[in-house]
Amino acid sequence: MTVAENIRPHRGDTSGCVPIAEHGLIGDLRTAALVDTGGTIDWYCPARFDAPSVFASILDTDRGGAFRLTPEVPARTKQFYFPDTNILITRFFADDGVAEVQDFMPIVDDSREADRHRLIRRVLCVRGSLPFTARVAPRFDYARQSHTVHTAEGLTVFASPELWLALTSSVTTEIDGPDAVSSFKLVEGEAAVFALDRIGGAVQPRSCPLAEAEQLFDATVRYWRRWLSQSRYRGRWREMVHRSALTLKLLTYAPTGAIVAAPTTSLPEQLGGERNWDYRYVWIRDAAFCIYALLRLGFTQEAEAFVRFLSEDICLKSGPGGPLQIMYGIDGRSDIPEEILSHLRGHLGSSPVRVGNAAVDQLQLDIYGALVDSLYLYDKWGRPLASDHWDTVCELVGWVCDNWDRPDMSVWETRAGPGRFLYSRLMCWVAIERAMRIARHRGLPADMPRWSRARDDIYRRIMRSGWSPRRRAFVQREGEEVLDASVLMMPLAKFISPTDPKWLSTLDALGEELVADSLVYRYDPTVSPDGLRGEEGTFSICSFWYVEALSRAGRVDEARLAFEKMLTYANHVGLYAEEIGRTGEQIGNFPQAFTHLSLISAAFNLDRALG
Repeated sequence: MTVAENIRPHRGDTSGCVPIAEHGLIGDLRTAALVDTGGTIDWYCPARFDAPSVFASILDTDRGGAFRLTPEVPARTKQFYFPDTNILITRFFADDGVAEVQDFMPIVDDSREADRHRLIRRVLCVRGSLPFTARVAPRFDYARQSHTVHTAEGLTVFASPELWLALTSSVTTEIDGPDAVSSFKLVEGEAAVFALDRIGGAVQPRSCPLAEAEQLFDATVRYWRRWLSQSRYRGRWREMVHRSALTLKLLTYAPTGAIVAAPTTSLPEQLGGERNWDYRYVWIRDAAFCIYALLRLGFTQEAEAFVRFLSEDICLKSGPGGPLQIMYGIDGRSDIPEEILSHLRGHLGSSPVRVGNAAVDQLQLDIYGALVDSLYLYDKWGRPLASDHWDTVCELVGWVCDNWDRPDMSVWETRAGPGRFLYSRLMCWVAIERAMRIARHRGLPADMPRWSRARDDIYRRIMRSGWSPRRRAFVQREGEEVLDASVLMMPLAKFISPTDPKWLSTLDALGEELVADSLVYRYDPTVSPDGLRGEEGTFSICSFWYVEALSRAGRVDEARLAFEKMLTYANHVGLYAEEIGRTGEQIGNFPQAFTHLSLISAAFNLDRALG
């Protein structure tokens, strides 16, 4: 599979909203930007992932703001990543020439420059000649704040009450109302550079000449290739696994080691529907699974940084919701109020647009298993847990022993009220079982009799109350007969043998009811109402879980076919959103860490099964 191939006519009408899949991602380990296949940056939050946007035309083409850089003539486009990097190239093929835009954000080690957050757009004409138009149209604070524009020392400065941006370019730029515009023509061998900097405080405006842009390009290439060279993966799907690893790294907030679930907000799970959420935060579950995937590849520094984030930036609390929240801000803050931005239309009219996330206050017991499992793997493959970390593990496991039987909202954080979900019980079992493994391996102090009793009670409860004799399957909740793809984690978490007759029967039932040509729905909302209107697509993490469950069950040929089919649903540069819609389109926030980490795990296990 060649992920770089995506040649399509370039639409001259840039007022239309570009589909989610028609994007690549760039970033600097502090924030990220989406660049569409027509050369427009239509999502960008300066400084940090969860900051207010300045470009958000992906959510509202009229009001959101964008940075357009496109030929003035009709052109076909092809977008791809510079090999083994997160530098994105959009190439334009016109009748009179070929040119490309190289988009990247330098990774700066110098602490004096780390707050600059420079976004560089480098245009090169490689054949013939091509005229270009650039329009830089920031709309500050999710398009809620006005701004002024002025020129100073060859720079164009956009100033809002809370944020200043400085644009420097190697071609003439003019002010056009609240925007900056430029028209220029390049001939073969010529280049132009645009650089957008966040300025203020110690970060002063600075130009970006052609030579410096080339140096920063080369330094950014070296950074990403040096990082990726640590990978231990040598399997069959190296290109896709490494693209997923590079994507997970882009979702890392370097100052704290936090990992966001996705860099976007409110990209819909159903076009025109209300299932639109803000994912620019640290879900304990998602981040813990990310650490598992990165550790498998050999990236231990990311695991160390995340463990440091847990110990230094998150405060455990005592209360009815437990010592952990399900999510935190990238700086460890616990307050993430949800707000609706009613002035934005939403992607393709999908409203509401939300910032913040009200699910922060939900009880989701499964997060304890995800977290302790990641710490177990870090202790095994990274570095031994420090004594303070072990004290925290003991506190968390003690709480799980006392609270595992409580009804909760579980992994899919539905808004239909709490229940007794099998997945939550399963991951409580994982939390206790993995802590016991660490204690035995390291000889650490632990209340083994208490932990053992709770672990065994959970096991018996799942086997007794989570099994439906009529469905011949493990089910979503106790006392019901609804199927749920989250039970695919049962053999993956080593709770049940992947060839146990009860599990094989469950796998068949899931395949019949929730699987459509290798794509897996997480549940059927018509029989398991989740408190929201409308439908959703297949959930890509579940599709990769299904691959892994098949391979562990010995159905390797089926697993490989399902995996190869899933690879065809990636976009042109190998990225996945959260879900796949009925006609194969990417839906949900993009790119989604959940999907990419499960791709890595499925590839690893399928490689091993194939021998």
